[in-house]
Amino acid sequence: MKRSLFFLTIVALATPAFAASPKDEVQGAAKKLGATSYSWKTTVENAAGGGGGGGRGRGGAFGTGPMEGKAAQDGTVMITSTRGDTTTEVILRGEKGAVKTAEGWQSLAELAAARRSGDAVGGARAGRGGGAGAYRNFKAPAAQIEDLVSKLKDLKSVDGAYAGELTEEGAKSFLTTGGGRGGGNAPTITGAKGNAKFWVKDGIVSKYQYQIQGAVTGANGNERQVDRTTIVEIKDAGATKVEVPEEAKKKLS
Repeated sequence: MKRSLFFLTIVALATPAFAASPKDEVQGAAKKLGATSYSWKTTVENAAGGGGGGGRGRGGAFGTGPMEGKAAQDGTVMITSTRGDTTTEVILRGEKGAVKTAEGWQSLAELAAARRSGDAVGGARAGRGGGAGAYRNFKAPAAQIEDLVSKLKDLKSVDGAYAGELTEEGAKSFLTTGGGRGGGNAPTITGAKGNAKFWVKDGIVSKYQYQIQGAVTGANGNERQVDRTTIVEIKDAGATKVEVPEEAKKKLS
């Protein structure tokens, strides 16, 4: 009996602790990233010429142009996005945010009010590109990674990275444009599918990408094919400094 107990003890000590699943590994690496400061760059490739979804994952505020951002430990996020000849600077903190316009920094509340009244802000309509609501729904990389992983069928280790396919509903959520409009104006989504891939270095996600494909049919019956790949590269984790201009701070208070 003693020999049996001794043998079982040796086996228990020699057996490694329960290994975390690939999903748990990536979710943990995303949480670790979100607990520190970091910078990132987002680029979008549209194989089918479909628009929307570059920054927020659902189209709208940031379009499909390149984006650079910084995230602080306190949740403050600074974003600079480019669309054609237009550069947009946005600072977000929780439910509040500020956008730099030709008239100076405007709060999201001010932009929303301008949109309701139809006023122009900074030489452009305040509601263009999704409006204040689209900025509020923005997800920085750490949060977007967790959202992506939750929408995957599975996740496997492949060639030094983690890769998996999105569920149909998960892929549809990335094809919905205009901030999730409902009712009769909601687009019809068919053939939705997608995949995601994550690279982890030193315990945090250093890069990830996701491809979304499908057909989006609007209320007017026009169908738009989407084949979009979003690539996010993360750098300077723990060393990124986020400095908010004084004028913008007032809009965040």
